[in-house]
Amino acid sequence: MGEILGVGATHYPPGLVPDEYKPWPLARMLKTDPRIPMHLQDPANWPEPMRLEWGDDEGITAHKAHRARVFSAFREIREEIDAFQPDFILIWGDDQYENFKEDIIPPYCVLAYDQLAFKPYSRLRGRPNIWGEPEDKLFTSPGHRAAGKYLASRLLEEGIDMSYAYKPLHEDGLGHAFANTLLFLDLDRKGFDYPVLPVAVNCYGSNVIRNRGGGSQYSDEPDPPSPSPRRCFELGQATARILQDSPWRVVLMASSSWSHAFLTEKNHWIYPDLEADRAMLAQLQAGDYDKWRDQPLARMEAAGQQEVLNWVCLAGAMAELGYKMKLLDWVETWTFNAPKCLALFR
Repeated sequence: MGEILGVGATHYPPGLVPDEYKPWPLARMLKTDPRIPMHLQDPANWPEPMRLEWGDDEGITAHKAHRARVFSAFREIREEIDAFQPDFILIWGDDQYENFKEDIIPPYCVLAYDQLAFKPYSRLRGRPNIWGEPEDKLFTSPGHRAAGKYLASRLLEEGIDMSYAYKPLHEDGLGHAFANTLLFLDLDRKGFDYPVLPVAVNCYGSNVIRNRGGGSQYSDEPDPPSPSPRRCFELGQATARILQDSPWRVVLMASSSWSHAFLTEKNHWIYPDLEADRAMLAQLQAGDYDKWRDQPLARMEAAGQQEVLNWVCLAGAMAELGYKMKLLDWVETWTFNAPKCLALFR
């Protein structure tokens, strides 16, 4: 019988860049995004907690503390993974127009690669990274093709219409949801050699092509939707059953922040839907997994929670196993795009 550890994390792109470069989207959007109403381009008109976080330096001081909390929790996660000694780590993460493009958009895909190769700093638009590593540095990580083939085969046998791939389709190689997570799991650069099995989820659904992985629309025509929360939940349930019946020790990890400001139209795209996030966090802490399964997709999209579908896969797996959540940290924010949840499940 396989053994499983559950982990929830984030891939937090601004965490890669020094604070003085203000890498959070709001700093850029205030100057360039025509969707933001004129009166909200002035911080004096923001909610008080948002003004306080923005401070007199456009968030630099607050972001230092924000990042420190996220990184502290990542170090706890790394310690737990090292103690668990998995045979591989399965990561549910979103693909934002990286390998899911016009030529094919599957609902989800097992990336059964022999090796993962990625250059994460090419996405930083010339900005430095917090490790001072060269912009063209190539990272590699072992994949686990055998586990990927096994999982895809068994999922298909169980009625989950899973796609799979043995190599990247596009030059991005590995989407940033996976690449950034691996960087953060090795914050102290002591090496991270566990094989990784990415499972990409089409979280962005109706916006995946028309937004091209960003917040700006290139078309008025919506794309077909993402898989529903119920289907993502069922995918997680089936994955847990299959891997519990396998010979492997496995970490099941979801990687994403929660509601994203640049996706939350009702908040004029400048701050996330913390009320919706807090409700889902309370349900998760209580082990009320059915409420996650039954979330309407439209409600999640209205709250900017598209990427939380990765966590819905994890919730399904944890429900199947009867695991409970240990919250490591809940790092709220008004100005840094999205709150971050970091947790263990046993």
